[in-house]
Amino acid sequence: MCPMQSLTNCAKYCKEELGMETVEDPPSPLLPLTFGLGIDAKLYNGGQSFENLIDVTAVPEGGSDSTSIGSLLNLPFSSLDSANYDPIEHLNAIFSSPSSLSSVSKTSKALRTYQHELDDEIAARVQQQSASDVDSVKRIQAAKADLAGLFQKVEGVRQRAIETEEAITEMTADIKRLDNTKKNLTLSMTALKRLQMLTMAYEQLRGLSSSRQYRECAQLLQAVIQLMAHFKSYRSIDQIATLSRNVSDLQREMLEQVCEDFEITFAKAEVGQRRGMLAEACLVMDALGDNARSRLITWYCNTQLREYRQLFRGSEEAGSLDNISRRYSWFKRMLKTYDDEHAALFPPSWRVNELLANAFCEGTREDFKGILQRSARRSDGQTLDVDLLLSCLQETLDFEHGLERRFTNTSRASMDTLSSNDEKSPIFSQAISEAFEPYLSIWVEVQDKHLSTMIPKYRSQPPRQLDEEFSPQMVISSSTELFSFYRLTLAQCAKLSPGARLVELTKVFAKYLDQYAQQILLYYVSERPSGQTPSKTPQIEDLVLVLNTADYCYNTSTQLEEKIKSRIDHDFKSSIDLQSQADAFMGIASATVRALVRRVEVDTEPIWREMRNTGWSKMESVGDQSSYVGEMLSRIKTRATEILGMLHKQQYARAFCDNVVELTANAYIANIFQCRPISEVGAEQMLLDTYVLKKGFEDLLTLTSPPNTPTPPGYIKRVAQSMSRLDPILKTLQVRPSPPEALVQAYLIHIADKTDANFRKILDLKGIRKQDQAHLVELFQAHRASPRNEGLQQSSPILTPLVVGGATGGGGGVHIPTGLPSLSTAASLSTSNLPARFDPSTFGSAIMTAARDGVDRFGTPALGSMANTPADSRMASPPPMGRRAQSPDIPPLQGGNLNVGDNLRNIGKFFKRDVGGFGRFGGGGGGGRGEDG
Repeated sequence: MCPMQSLTNCAKYCKEELGMETVEDPPSPLLPLTFGLGIDAKLYNGGQSFENLIDVTAVPEGGSDSTSIGSLLNLPFSSLDSANYDPIEHLNAIFSSPSSLSSVSKTSKALRTYQHELDDEIAARVQQQSASDVDSVKRIQAAKADLAGLFQKVEGVRQRAIETEEAITEMTADIKRLDNTKKNLTLSMTALKRLQMLTMAYEQLRGLSSSRQYRECAQLLQAVIQLMAHFKSYRSIDQIATLSRNVSDLQREMLEQVCEDFEITFAKAEVGQRRGMLAEACLVMDALGDNARSRLITWYCNTQLREYRQLFRGSEEAGSLDNISRRYSWFKRMLKTYDDEHAALFPPSWRVNELLANAFCEGTREDFKGILQRSARRSDGQTLDVDLLLSCLQETLDFEHGLERRFTNTSRASMDTLSSNDEKSPIFSQAISEAFEPYLSIWVEVQDKHLSTMIPKYRSQPPRQLDEEFSPQMVISSSTELFSFYRLTLAQCAKLSPGARLVELTKVFAKYLDQYAQQILLYYVSERPSGQTPSKTPQIEDLVLVLNTADYCYNTSTQLEEKIKSRIDHDFKSSIDLQSQADAFMGIASATVRALVRRVEVDTEPIWREMRNTGWSKMESVGDQSSYVGEMLSRIKTRATEILGMLHKQQYARAFCDNVVELTANAYIANIFQCRPISEVGAEQMLLDTYVLKKGFEDLLTLTSPPNTPTPPGYIKRVAQSMSRLDPILKTLQVRPSPPEALVQAYLIHIADKTDANFRKILDLKGIRKQDQAHLVELFQAHRASPRNEGLQQSSPILTPLVVGGATGGGGGVHIPTGLPSLSTAASLSTSNLPARFDPSTFGSAIMTAARDGVDRFGTPALGSMANTPADSRMASPPPMGRRAQSPDIPPLQGGNLNVGDNLRNIGKFFKRDVGGFGRFGGGGGGGRGEDG
């Protein structure tokens, strides 16, 4: 046989006869030749190399036929038993060369011998398992038989238990019958006994009631009522029904008899002589039940108050509000009479004196309602006397308080706090004063009128007296006076009516808080006419006073709101809101900070003029910083040192420094456009100047701090972000216009917008003539349309707000909303715009415009590039001119449609959120300047 064919048959045999996977095609005859060429074959299982196998050709010719496959192949049996065994790979390893094919027959014989051994072993195992199965079946059958026997025994036990129970039942049947007989007999005897007791008690009760022995009657009556309750189910029996009717008739007779005794005794004024009998009669009424007791108490209250009603309702003079004290004096005498003469008649549990007071209060309340209604409808046009109304109400509240203290044995809630530890609700709260509730609006109107006279008086006063020494913690005295009045009025109103009237008073409070913010504080901040001068700039001390006062009013307004909510009725708490007024005071604080920054702006105006007069287009080389930079830093730091020394709260010091940096950055951009044309060297010099300014601003916040105080990292980051807005313009101006592609590419990289108008502004800054700009604009449009420039922003937030005038050179005009200059424009209103007095509406609108145009915080530049700002540093800020508002807290400005109050509240919300990031807002001292918010 051909060696190649033998190898193929051997592979098939190993696959099919030994249970291995069958192969669809026999191995290629070239496979052994491939291995014979020296390829290092590996056994699939065991990882042994070909060199570790015993060459089958080394088997002696006379070797025993019993040679095992293991000894032949030097391979563990577990290799053949493996689930991943591959016979083809195994054979290739054995017959690795054509010379080894001579041992195919021996290998086949060894495999066949191994197969027979496996068959024998399998047969032995099967026989052993069969014998084991027979034993298991026998054990299962035996267990079933045992269970059947157990069930039979259980059933036998159950049957015997049933038989035993039947036997016991037959034995005790007679005993059960005797028990039932005994029970019925006991019930019958009990019923007969109770019937006998009821009959005897009824007869005795009739005799005792006729002789008015009420103490014994009360005891017997209780017994009769209890016994009668046992016979409700026997009323179908005629005798029981008759007895029940007789008992009911006797109860009615006793009720009428006791009431008659009380009426006769009180009519004849013999209470003292018959006090004992009447006290015992009350015991009878107690036994008769609640209805009888209520009838007697109602009669007593009506009898005692009959004189009161005749006296104060029959006479218009006696019943007027002027005589309200006589009403309460009369009832106090009545209570004294009760304590001295009548208290012993009634059991203490009846609380007759409290019910008498309730009846008095109800009647008096109805009287007052009628009196007040008639007074309000007077035909002569006169209204209620507010002083008389408040006097009567105060006296009524004192009377109610006295009743509360008398009948609860614990003092009612404090009139100042309206808080009580006693969980029991007040008994006489508003028992009479409720009648005054609808008319307290008159009192609220009086408070409104009084406050309306206070505001003009405060406005006519200076922020501080000339002889008063200034302190950084001072506030304007009128603010403390206003809130003191609020506290006293609140305490009085909460005592008079902690309900709807307190809501009305809160609205009055809110009204005059708005007026104080707009007409007093904002008036102090504004630049206004004074004597022969068109405007007068407020002093720094006055501005700091206004800032402290605005902060004080913000905190106190919030506390006032919480105080009102704690004292008003629960149903009205949702109507109390002074947050708008608090936000308005924050708007004043923001305006004051801007007014302080305005002082810095005025100081730097000559410096900007020097910058504009510099020949930026004629510079030949970049030197040290420009001369105007050092003078600018010197003036800014001098003024900042003066102002920061007066600010005792860190959040306002930080706000001031941030605004100064913003002012400088915005003003620098505006002046860049007024310095055109600017050469490449001039732009490089400006870039160096801005770097010097940035470094100078980094220690601005710590000018008044102790030496070696570190600057807050957040402030340094803020300065870098603000000043970096200048870089895109200056870096673009550094590029020469030739070649033109370089200038276009520089614009697309630094400015990064698609607007032709903005590109022309850069060309104007470089001094390129109009006729030379057309080619550059076309080139710009071509590069802009490139796919790689699709991500450019539509318009630059730096250049878009700028409006360049037609003039050129140093005197060229440019308009830029720099934020703080807008504030100065609004603050420096001319006298022609103020014919009578300062109109704060324009000023407030300008404040809001300034906030939206140029003043922002934490990395959202008003005129800077958002693209260069890290995303994590961008926090909510007012958008610049020409950009949509990004903060939901600040609605878009609507020009004249928003009054000054709305503007102040809007900017106050922003400023509160902004300044609050530097620390706990509205707290005490500002803390160290070195701490970062």
